[in-house]
Amino acid sequence: MTPDTIPTPEKILLDGKTFVPADQIPISEWPCVVTQRPQPTLTVKDDDLFLVTDTLGNISGCSLNDGNPSMGLFCSDTRFLSRLELQINGYSPVLLSSTADKGFSLSILCTNPRIEDHLQPDIIGMRRELALNGALFEEIEVCNYSTSNINFELSLSFDADFADLFEVRGHDRPHRGRLLRLVEPISDEILIPHVEVHPSEHHQNPEVKEQSLILAYQGLDGMVMESRIKFQHRQPDYFKGYTALWRFELAPHEKQKLGYRINLLTNNKSSSTVSAPVTLGQAKAAEVMEEQHWVQQITRIRADKSIFNRAIERAEQDMYLLRQSFGKHKTVSAGVPWFSTLFGRDSIITASQTLMLNPEIAKETLTLLAKYQGKVDDDWREEEPGKILHELRFGELSRCQEIPHTPYYGTVDATPLWLMLYSEYYAWTHDGETLENLWSYALAGMDWIDRNMRDTGYLSYFRRSKRGLANQGWKDSGDCIVNRKGELANGTIALCEVQAYVYSAKLRLAEIARMKKRLDLADLWIEEARNLKLRFNRDFWMEDQDFCALALDGEGKHVDSITSNPGHCLQLGIFTPEKAYSVAERLRAPDMFNGWGIRTLSSLSPAYNPMGYHIGSVWPHDNSTIAMGLRSLGLIDQALEVFQGLFDMTNVQPYHRPPELFCGYEREGDNAPVLYPVACTPQAWATGSVFQLLQMMVNLVPDAPNNCLRIIDPALPESINRLSLHNLRVGPTILDLEFERSGNTTACRVTKKRGNLRVVIEA
Repeated sequence: MTPDTIPTPEKILLDGKTFVPADQIPISEWPCVVTQRPQPTLTVKDDDLFLVTDTLGNISGCSLNDGNPSMGLFCSDTRFLSRLELQINGYSPVLLSSTADKGFSLSILCTNPRIEDHLQPDIIGMRRELALNGALFEEIEVCNYSTSNINFELSLSFDADFADLFEVRGHDRPHRGRLLRLVEPISDEILIPHVEVHPSEHHQNPEVKEQSLILAYQGLDGMVMESRIKFQHRQPDYFKGYTALWRFELAPHEKQKLGYRINLLTNNKSSSTVSAPVTLGQAKAAEVMEEQHWVQQITRIRADKSIFNRAIERAEQDMYLLRQSFGKHKTVSAGVPWFSTLFGRDSIITASQTLMLNPEIAKETLTLLAKYQGKVDDDWREEEPGKILHELRFGELSRCQEIPHTPYYGTVDATPLWLMLYSEYYAWTHDGETLENLWSYALAGMDWIDRNMRDTGYLSYFRRSKRGLANQGWKDSGDCIVNRKGELANGTIALCEVQAYVYSAKLRLAEIARMKKRLDLADLWIEEARNLKLRFNRDFWMEDQDFCALALDGEGKHVDSITSNPGHCLQLGIFTPEKAYSVAERLRAPDMFNGWGIRTLSSLSPAYNPMGYHIGSVWPHDNSTIAMGLRSLGLIDQALEVFQGLFDMTNVQPYHRPPELFCGYEREGDNAPVLYPVACTPQAWATGSVFQLLQMMVNLVPDAPNNCLRIIDPALPESINRLSLHNLRVGPTILDLEFERSGNTTACRVTKKRGNLRVVIEA
């Protein structure tokens, strides 16, 4: 059949190609295989690309509609592939095994189902391998395991909706751009669709060496995005719309291979910052080489138990995978699939958690966030001079100003956290050049804090942007700032932990100011910190509950629910000692500690929901921060109990990877922790919590400016006998440490040292 010709509609010319709006030229669609429920997914990531498929390696249009909206191939907050579906004779293959263990690639083994009057079950072996490296690559090897010749048809269906990630997450958008269809002009008046190539035509054109498909879309901003699919190895026998089909006739044990590469483009330039190779083999080699380089730069941490090492090795690999390029800098994106971009709070906290692993993460994070530090007052983006951003997005919604993420600054805590990391990084590295380069940004950040605190004495937030976040602390969902009756707080909100961040930032920056001979600033910040501590212990303390309020509301009244937030204050010294111990004890009560970890909200609260994002769930990073606080108070057994619960949870997760969060249900008997349905995994500060908990055990206190490392009362849990740190960097010195537990005591020795660092081990 010859495709119908049509009169020329509106045309878009790009790089010698002609596109028209897709609705002008309908094409036939290959039906998807219907699923009855959401399917488990596999996730892989490389720099600014990530791919989410089902366990067959498929992205089915049916699955997207049935409850797996996160599936697809994404870059720059845009879904460049919304369908990738392998079928055999129109049926879904049968899964044998699949894994995303390498992080950047998928491996799937599958076979054929019974196909009446045609194929017996399990006689065709299909091995799929997909990898990311600046593009998506796939190779499929097909083998006939029967004793006779067989013939069958394989199809690969592609499609791309080019949806903005916020659309995928449910953002309601009244208007969007238009899908485009690549066409081939016959004359100035006549066009034919490029994708309709039929079997008879293909056989009449044997000179065709390489077939391709192009999916395209023009956004409301005029930008044209393309997914260019080029087939490798064996070319398709024909196309049906955006479905490529191969007709196989295989002898017994005969194998054949097919494949493709998908390049992503925006206005004819690569959408990814990574240069894509030509073949899957080259992509895998490039990834392995880059990861090996990363491993050589980090501290290698190993225990004597393989069960712990699996979690540590996974965390090392995930920190590598989560790194993402932003211009000349590369830092850690927050998590896949929803937060694969630059965040202020998330990136800072992760960089702090991983200073022991690799301080270069902190340097890149500090520098990149300084580049975007607020310069003007802008209510739409909630930008203010000196403020550190919350979230940066590159998709069509942000480009069209439908969301304020260019970047968006609606975060109350990223600025004091940046100041804390600035000081911590210097303590680990004695990097005077970076300290000096960022000093003006530190002063601007402190000025922003002081301006915000002028009226109430506390750092607080109130949404100014109609598209902004109602809550702007780390618990930023709309229903989480509640009082003891479960009612939402109103007005300007001053969170307890944010005041502790300010207190710590002022004390730490005072030390740097004194070193820089700015005694005026040092004395001022120390005095302001002291006054803040006095006010905080007076205004935030709830005498009737012997606990710290979650926040003060717009009227200065307690938001008086029992939450995990005060646990973030413990290690920062803002509490008086008796109040700190009271908070620590309360956090471990049964309504807070569920056996796996500490809940975000007490189970006794009317607002408690074990499946709630911030109102009863358990977050690994929340718990590792609290564990550090317990350790700082000398409550080592309690801190190790938190570690053990989190590790037990991690040990039963896929790939031994801690999720962003999990449900707050009680740990009972042999029951597994209950997964949160749409938790990010891998996720940055959940991954970072592994290293923060290890730091909690060994208790390293670096002072690189004074050429000293203190190791104070290290303590391994009963489940670990030995722990080693190799290639640890403190200032210019590289050293290896060995920790060994004997009964209730843990000894430490320096096994290797390259440099003149003084190591002081204190019991």
